[in-house]
Amino acid sequence: MSEIPENPERAEVLTSAAPPVRTAEFAAYLAARMCHDFISPASAIVSGLDLLDDPSAQDMREEAMGLIASSARKLADLLAFSRVAFGASASAETFDARDLHKLAQGVFGHMRAELDWAVEAPAVNKPAARTLLNLAQLAGGALPTGGTARIRAVQEGASLAIAAESRGPRARLRPEVLAGLRGEPLSEGLHGHWVQAYYIHLFLNDAGGRVFADVNEERVVFAATVPV
Repeated sequence: MSEIPENPERAEVLTSAAPPVRTAEFAAYLAARMCHDFISPASAIVSGLDLLDDPSAQDMREEAMGLIASSARKLADLLAFSRVAFGASASAETFDARDLHKLAQGVFGHMRAELDWAVEAPAVNKPAARTLLNLAQLAGGALPTGGTARIRAVQEGASLAIAAESRGPRARLRPEVLAGLRGEPLSEGLHGHWVQAYYIHLFLNDAGGRVFADVNEERVVFAATVPV
C-alpha cells in the first residue's frame, strides 16, 4: 500500500525506549479523555431538558427537542465507537469491517472532516479493529477545518497494512500525538490528545505491530502493520 513509507527516512518510526507510564496514571488519563468526549453532548441534553421544564421558554420547545435529539445521537455514536476503539468488546476477537465502518461514520458525522473508507478485508482481528478506529479518529482530528480522511487496509502476507491519510487545508498533527505514538510520556501539551496515541502504541506493541506517521503540508499520513 503506497501510503506506508518504504523508506524509513521519509517518516518517523514511532518507537522509543522511554520509561513506561504507570498503569494507574495511564488509566486515569484515558478515562478523563473519554469523559471529556461524552460530557459535551450529555450536558447539551441536560440543557435541552432544562429548557423544556422552563415555563418562560416554551416558545423554544422545538429548539430544545432538536438539541436533545442531536446531542443524544452524538453521545450514542461516541459510546458505540469507544466501546470498540478503547474497550474492543472484550468478548469479541474478530470484527466485521462493515460494522467498523458504521462506527467510524458515526464519529465523523460530528466532525468537519469527511470519511473515505476503503478497507478491503471483510473481517479483522481485535488489534486491527482498534487500530482502524483509532487511526481514523486521529485522521479526522488532524483536519480541524475540514478535508478528507481516507482509511485503507489490505492484507499483505501475515500482516494487515493500514493507512489513514488526511488531506485538507491546515492539516496538522500535534506534537503530543507524535510523542504518544512513540511511546513517550507526555512532557508538554494536552493529555487528551496524547493518551489516545499512547494507547495505540501500547496495543500495537503488544500485538507485534508497528505504526508510522508522515507529516507534510496539508497532508498527514498514519500507517500501521498489524499481524493477522
